Amino acid sequence: MLYAILCYNDEDAVFAWSKEQEETTMARLIAVQAPLAEAGKLGPVARLMPTTAATTLRKAKNEPIVIDGPFAETKEQLLGFYVVDFETLDDALEFSKELAVANPGVGSYEIRPLYAFRPGTIAT
Repeated sequence: MLYAILCYNDEDAVFAWSKEQEETTMARLIAVQAPLAEAGKLGPVARLMPTTAATTLRKAKNEPIVIDGPFAETKEQLLGFYVVDFETLDDALEFSKELAVANPGVGSYEIRPLYAFRPGTIAT
């Protein structure tokens, strides 16, 4: 089963990290990811740019409306995501716990089963 693991944190705190803090954190995260990558279970991993770089297209009754920034104001922002192939939700939770230990500060990880849509196929 494919799972999306959505990573939320306070972007002001994360983007304020020093170069050394960034490098240390990334090294810890890569160490957590490495076994899954070697097993061919790790799909795309991405860190999103700050919400100040975001554009939202919001559905309206008539024409869609394009606005700057994220859809909603929150204390934590979606900063990145993983796509991982796990046998069970418990496996996805265990990986997320390891990410939480590797990542400094507070935050949260939302875990969702994922359907990958490709022309002519549906993969889970």
